[in-house]
Amino acid sequence: MPGLEESLYALIWNNNISVASITLISYEYMLQFEKEIVFVWERQWSAMSYLYLVARYFGIVIAIIGAIWGGLVDMSEAVSYGIFLSVQWGFSVYLCLAKVILIWRLYALCNQSKRILYISLGLFLPILALYIAVDIFLWSRPSAISMQEIIITANIKYCTYFFHVGPMPAVYASIPVICYDIFLAVLAIAVLVKHRRERKELKTRPNAYVVMIVRYHVIYFVLNLATQIFLAIMWANLPTVVMYLVQLFNGTAPFIIVPRVIISIWETHASDTCVHVSTTFEDCICWTSPPMWEQYEMDPRV
Repeated sequence: MPGLEESLYALIWNNNISVASITLISYEYMLQFEKEIVFVWERQWSAMSYLYLVARYFGIVIAIIGAIWGGLVDMSEAVSYGIFLSVQWGFSVYLCLAKVILIWRLYALCNQSKRILYISLGLFLPILALYIAVDIFLWSRPSAISMQEIIITANIKYCTYFFHVGPMPAVYASIPVICYDIFLAVLAIAVLVKHRRERKELKTRPNAYVVMIVRYHVIYFVLNLATQIFLAIMWANLPTVVMYLVQLFNGTAPFIIVPRVIISIWETHASDTCVHVSTTFEDCICWTSPPMWEQYEMDPRV
């Protein structure tokens, strides 16, 4: 395909994917807005309320800016490069925030075990340092990635990026992140297995919230595994269609699933009969404290 036609083909795909990303994020926001009013704005605030709002609105900002970057809005190479770096660093911050939320939930699952909390946070700190190093070494160096303005006609132009290193550094960097996610998922599954065994001995059904939290741990593990793989293979000069489909996934899926991890549990709680008010670790303790068997705790403020 001649260079001009190839550039136009890439621009069309870029704009289509950008519109699809904005549509998905906007539609998800409208779907969840009523629940957000009920479970966040009309209740007394807790730490998880703040985490939810950061995950929701910071994620929307990153997703929308990432969607309009490129060909949807005309911009210079310097502006394009600055926005690109902001989106990439913001994406890393968002993934770290998601891990903090999972650690919080895991801490609740393990009956507020300080050992689990300290181990999880201790292992998370090197992952945080790795995200920073990758953003500096791979995404922030012009020798690794650069912007270029593609001019199709006098009125049709857009900026795109070009990779100057292969995928292996990104592949190596993704391995510790994947291992850490495996650790969180396995630990959550182990808690569920133990919980089901104890409930089976007592001839009672498993706690619905324990099952739900573990389910979301597994879903997030699969999601993040796909995200890390896609981030790595982006450096391999993929075909145009594959590249933009990868961008659609990375630009929408994390920003949809993480807020749902929080609000879906609140929604499920609202359909239950909660008979005991907890004040410590408000929205988490009610699923993991010693159960009153067929009764659940919940702090109504969460």
